[in-house]
Amino acid sequence: MRIVIMGALLMSGLFFFMVGTIGVLRFPDMYTRAHGAAKCDTLGAVLCLISLMIYNGFNIVSLKLLLIIVFIWVTNPTATHLIVKAKYGNEMKVKNKEGVDKIENV
Repeated sequence: MRIVIMGALLMSGLFFFMVGTIGVLRFPDMYTRAHGAAKCDTLGAVLCLISLMIYNGFNIVSLKLLLIIVFIWVTNPTATHLIVKAKYGNEMKVKNKEGVDKIENV
């Protein structure tokens, strides 16, 4: 039973990695590419690491994998946000239909 759960989590993680890669290749601009890559990479990595935790059982390696999961969960979205905000600050402002820049006040 443990092998089946581990395999399902690993395949799910690999699926999200694949979807993120397709998103990076197919999305039209940098902002949507960053969004697709960050969400899918975070979820894919977490699912793959959880499958490794199940494979190893409960020991010190599982604790280290859990710390890696927490680190990825915190740093990946934060880094993506900072990269996109830096790109936005160096680029021409994006306006909505009313001509108002929604991110300017953030």
